[in-house]
Amino acid sequence: MLVLFANTIVIFVIIINKVLHNPMNYFLCNLAVNGIYGGTALLPPLLVTLMSPSHEVSLACCKVQIYFLHTYPIVEFTILSVMCYDRYVAICYPLQYHSIMTNTKVYKLIAFSWGYPLMTFVVFFIMTLRLTICKNGMGRLYCANFYLVKMSCGNTYIESILGLFFLVIWTFPQLAMTFYSYGHILKICFTATKESKIKALKTCTPHLFAILNYCVGCFFEIIQSRFDAMC
Repeated sequence: MLVLFANTIVIFVIIINKVLHNPMNYFLCNLAVNGIYGGTALLPPLLVTLMSPSHEVSLACCKVQIYFLHTYPIVEFTILSVMCYDRYVAICYPLQYHSIMTNTKVYKLIAFSWGYPLMTFVVFFIMTLRLTICKNGMGRLYCANFYLVKMSCGNTYIESILGLFFLVIWTFPQLAMTFYSYGHILKICFTATKESKIKALKTCTPHLFAILNYCVGCFFEIIQSRFDAMC
């Protein structure tokens, strides 16, 4: 309820307040939508699993949940990387900001942030759906594609290779945009006045903390999943 309430408030405030109608807040609004998207995919099924006698997720529900729970972080990372680009334009080209970040370009970036993860994951997930699963349920509180592949009866070597390949597809463009944007921002800060440096720092610090929080969480999730599989 807290996830729904907080994100809904953010969306509502941005929509009704015309002062907040700018590219950064449009991206922030989409982050809130994605927060609802991921939260509703994880928390309600998790509560159902906790209350069930077997504490298992059925195979059918597991497959549906996998799609939502995997596209959620990819969308999150893509939006955060797009926000990096927005900060790069605002700091490095302040006078041309509105001519560069037009409404049309903002809408295209938002469409890319959602369309790219949702469509590319479908291509990858079809490979998992074709596997023969040996069990009817997963003894975990939530589902992940990695665990579902491990439940397969056959050889999953190809799926493992494809998983690494798609992981690069889902992270490299965003990482490239993030490093490119903040690399140029740092370059500007080195030659800017002290006042400009402070202003740039205030502008970028919340976004940097958001990216750091996201990356640390994803890192420990990947390490935990691999450690569980080894055990």
